[in-house]
Amino acid sequence: MDLLAIGAFARLARLSPKALRLYDDLSLLSPVHVDPGTGYRWYSPDQLPRARQVAQLRQLDMPLARIRKVIDLPADAAARELAAYWAEQELAVKAKRELVGFLIDRLIGERTTMYEVLVREIPARTLLSVTEQLTAEQIGPFAGPLFGLFGGPTVSRPEGVAGLPFLRYHGEVTNDSDAAVEFCCPVDEADLEATAARFPEMSTSTEEATREAYISVHKADMMTSLGFESLRQWLTDNGEQAVWRPRQIFLADPAGVSADDPVFELAVPLR
Repeated sequence: MDLLAIGAFARLARLSPKALRLYDDLSLLSPVHVDPGTGYRWYSPDQLPRARQVAQLRQLDMPLARIRKVIDLPADAAARELAAYWAEQELAVKAKRELVGFLIDRLIGERTTMYEVLVREIPARTLLSVTEQLTAEQIGPFAGPLFGLFGGPTVSRPEGVAGLPFLRYHGEVTNDSDAAVEFCCPVDEADLEATAARFPEMSTSTEEATREAYISVHKADMMTSLGFESLRQWLTDNGEQAVWRPRQIFLADPAGVSADDPVFELAVPLR
């Protein structure tokens, strides 16, 4: 079979040679032959369908790491993964649309109705925690396994909302900037010594009883950034002050609930 030089293959695949070299480095689309003397890459025509599929997925702004996961799946599994990715993108567009509407209302002096803010009492409790410096896209890989481990019966926790694990944000976290994100799990005082011994990499601290203002966020709204704006506006309207280290308290796995079900709460402790 005749092989194609990288330039010819790039034209047929509607990709640039630079992109092909990157995909080779990521083991996403590697040439079938590399000249040992010149390092020049050669591709098979049989690789064109894969190259075109990569190009099409990139048109959907799918990250390369996720493309690498999708591209080698069986067809049915790849279709499910693509559908899940696009559902996430639609939620992200919805969140951006809401943010644009909020900003427009603010610019023209109108008030936007956002989330209902409630207040509750949280009793004193003991926490196990671990902190990492993260960007927004790194939170899922960091927090997902921890919520899976500590959200079930593995650890003895206080009853009710006071026993739910949560994330505590020590700064503004975006896709472009990182900040300290702390995973916290309340634990029963009676089992603290044994539980702490099982997780020596985690720190132990005591949190005093407090009032906190909070909102519930449904699955359909989980990607919006207006929850914190609702809390800020409520603090201003009600003359309250907060310790601005907001918490994200997860209530359910988004994959297992409908769009109208609450997924997490956002809360701030009140002074």
